[in-house]
Amino acid sequence: MSFDQPLAPPPTRGTLFTRSRPLRAGDVAPDNRLRLDGIARYLQDIGSDNADAAGFAETDPVWILRRTVIDVRTPAEWPDHVSMRRWCSAYSTRWSTMRVEMTSDKGARIETEGFWIHINRDTGMPSRISDSTLELLGSHTDVDRLRWKSWLAEDLPEDGVDVPFPLRSTDFDPLDHVNNAAYLHAVEEHAITRPDLLAAPHRVVIEYASPITIGEQLTIRRREDADGLSLWFVVDGASRAGARLARLTD
Repeated sequence: MSFDQPLAPPPTRGTLFTRSRPLRAGDVAPDNRLRLDGIARYLQDIGSDNADAAGFAETDPVWILRRTVIDVRTPAEWPDHVSMRRWCSAYSTRWSTMRVEMTSDKGARIETEGFWIHINRDTGMPSRISDSTLELLGSHTDVDRLRWKSWLAEDLPEDGVDVPFPLRSTDFDPLDHVNNAAYLHAVEEHAITRPDLLAAPHRVVIEYASPITIGEQLTIRRREDADGLSLWFVVDGASRAGARLARLTD
């Protein structure tokens, strides 16, 4: 497992895609902290904006997220204004890791990375990224042999506390899959029971194995330890995704 590995630093070349936005009250917790699901929505928005601005919304329109890493070093707290920078940290011909750095006027610092797989819209299978998009990804990094390696324990443990997590119609995206932000909503729901973790710099890693679709019944299996909190998203006795929240070690 590689849960503690560092994220890649910003590149020394290429033009980074930038966006800024005020924090919205609908994305913050009662203590004014930007919630994890709020962070996920910001990442989705800048990803969509980046695709539109660069033109690969036309050439490479369908991507699925395999992993999200969120390092909250200093949380964003409402009211505030967030600035974001997005770039490619590694890629191959079918997938890439995209970093987003979030900072704010009041000193927030949140570092993230998403592992994105390019999908053929007709077959639903991973497919080659277009030459123009590969050229853009390569403008930020020389790491062009990216391989998938899980950062989390993939096996569903037999022990743990099972908690039903009812899904709502608003949790689903245009592919009829549970939206990425909805997974982080579930993580947030469990994270607030560990204020000791949220009060310190912390990392959240979530990995998606297979989608959860409309009509399926979701249960969260939870296991705690001194260093953090692990969750599994269980449907029909099988894990569809896993997540871990723990203190940052660096």
